[in-house]
Amino acid sequence: MKISSSRRFFLQGTAALAGFGLTGLSLRALHAKGRGKDGLKPGQFTWNPEASPEGPVAIIVSLPDQRVHVYRNGIRIGVSTCSTGKPGHRTPTGVFTILQKDKHHRSSTYNNAPMPNMNRLTWSGVALHAGHLPGYPASHGCIRLPLKFSELLFSVTHVGTPVIVADDHSEPGIVTHPGPALSALAKEEMDTAVGKLAKKKLPPKKRHEKMEHAVSLIVSRADRTLYIVRDGHVESKNPVEFVHPNKPLGSHTFVLMGSAEKAGALQWKSIGYRQAGAKLHATDASVIGRIQSDPALARKIAGLMHPGLVLVMTDAPAHPETRTKRGFVVAAQDPTWTTQVTPAR
Repeated sequence: MKISSSRRFFLQGTAALAGFGLTGLSLRALHAKGRGKDGLKPGQFTWNPEASPEGPVAIIVSLPDQRVHVYRNGIRIGVSTCSTGKPGHRTPTGVFTILQKDKHHRSSTYNNAPMPNMNRLTWSGVALHAGHLPGYPASHGCIRLPLKFSELLFSVTHVGTPVIVADDHSEPGIVTHPGPALSALAKEEMDTAVGKLAKKKLPPKKRHEKMEHAVSLIVSRADRTLYIVRDGHVESKNPVEFVHPNKPLGSHTFVLMGSAEKAGALQWKSIGYRQAGAKLHATDASVIGRIQSDPALARKIAGLMHPGLVLVMTDAPAHPETRTKRGFVVAAQDPTWTTQVTPAR
């Protein structure tokens, strides 16, 4: 283990993972049992990229623990101390995707202050970047990281990488299922879609301004709608139905890994997360299977799929502002956060 000391779609509900050794247990529960304590001091981190050299990356920011967890192909390759938003400027919780990368970014709000290795999460100013780490929440909404860790993180992310900011989360698990698209297709079409996916690769890490691959799918049970989001914009709203429509889905984020060995199936990494006070439940293949779409929508989604595609599922409705403003990223748990976070552009 290497240790260094250098430097709104509204979501509520429950989720965790099935098919994984920690099913039903959250990391917070592990802490309560005296396990999972990393002993890292402010500014320290661990980085073990050899644990999983390739695959889609997902980032989880734990607000209570002031930690950033980095997973690649579902395996944790890094943990770092961080400093999130202080009282009055709390970092918004929810699911976001990286919208822009800038290695030498400077703030237009705070006296041209340097914000090295910036991974932008919202157009209103929330980002991951290097900064001062006092050991407690102290930023204006951004997620500050140790300088060296921010460099390492910058090297493995791409536009579209999912970032979950939460009060609690579970370890990633594997779900094998066709997903919200292929299950509505005929076998021949399904085989063709899976075949095309096998030839696609992750978006390149060095892309900065180009965001044509930053596509996410947001499913709201309350709205009975599947939103296709590209580059932070809602591209289309598509009606869907649910098996057991009155039964809660919970909150789930899935990252598409690629085609599975099982014919006509895809492999997804699933991550559970929650707000303070919510219960963390298990995620399994039946959750994705509850989404039903017509063949036309299935073909549309199949054409968008690529490794690293993010699918978010929630019971909650979309707030009107999230459907109209460019500030919409993927999903934020607090619908009032835009008035609480001072932009740090």
